[in-house]
Amino acid sequence: MDFCGLQKLTLLDFPGHMACTVFTGGCNLRCPFCHNGGLVLSPEDLFSEEEVLAFLKSRKGILEGICVTGGEPLLHPELESFLLSVKDLGYPIKLDTNGTFPQRLKEFVEKGLVDYVAMDVKNCREKYGMTVGLSDFDLAPVEESISFLLKGTVPYEFRTTVVRQLHTESDIEALSQWIAGAQKYALQSFVDSGAVLSSGLSAWDKETLCRMAEIARKHLPNVELRGV
Repeated sequence: MDFCGLQKLTLLDFPGHMACTVFTGGCNLRCPFCHNGGLVLSPEDLFSEEEVLAFLKSRKGILEGICVTGGEPLLHPELESFLLSVKDLGYPIKLDTNGTFPQRLKEFVEKGLVDYVAMDVKNCREKYGMTVGLSDFDLAPVEESISFLLKGTVPYEFRTTVVRQLHTESDIEALSQWIAGAQKYALQSFVDSGAVLSSGLSAWDKETLCRMAEIARKHLPNVELRGV
């Protein structure tokens, strides 16, 4: 498969690992706050699978893992073959997903192809369709992915990008109750990358984000703020 980007070193994306990140193109959602708008609407392949694997081979003993993000990686039927090749090189794999492909997520975890999952939970149930930019959005696959991860079959985190125009404190309360018992939950402050899908969005102030984190901690033992 082909990739739209390669970040050769990250100390943040894969907890406890010095890793690289590869970006897949395309997404089935249209979140207005998406900071990778170019990858969603007009992906341009820049790196072949062979190039990425050659890079990973050259960094054996230096890198400690790889993050696969997007876009939505699970959109791509050929992803499994790539993950198999990465595992053959001995690398742990972190997968970022929006949770809309629960069967593929389960399959990859059960086959040992994914070592850590970061799933975006976009908002509370009632506002999900609006938040992902799809008025007729079917929440059932997201519910299934959340339920699967809550079983603890694989290490994971849930995360929410918080936008002033989309999220209130009561939304975070409802969302936290929904994922109660999760291993880890991160509230990420919205950042306008210059490539977001919609204009006119902004971040909450630090005081409000801290209150949201405290609200989440009533239901979740491990909550962190990012980008504050």
